[in-house]
Amino acid sequence: MTKIDSKAVKDLLDAFLALENTDECRRFLMDICTPKEIADLADRWMIARLLDEGKLSYREIHAETGVSITTVGRVARFLQQEDYHGYRLLLDRMKKK
Repeated sequence: MTKIDSKAVKDLLDAFLALENTDECRRFLMDICTPKEIADLADRWMIARLLDEGKLSYREIHAETGVSITTVGRVARFLQQEDYHGYRLLLDRMKKK
């Protein structure tokens, strides 16, 4: 398995940065991911947005989305506790649009 700090991952990140619009991003994701992987990524992003709104509990998010409570908790942990701050960066950036 490829390590997160490998050259292969850096090359993948550079490929994402080379995309110019949402259509290119969609096309690349369709090539590189399975439909399930794309759905899982979309679910996590939706959960992050719902958690950020702060209106629903984990159970309510689970009921609304069908995503497991474990996944909701994992997204919440990365949103609130982990040092990466990727969700926070994009949530804040999207609010400015």
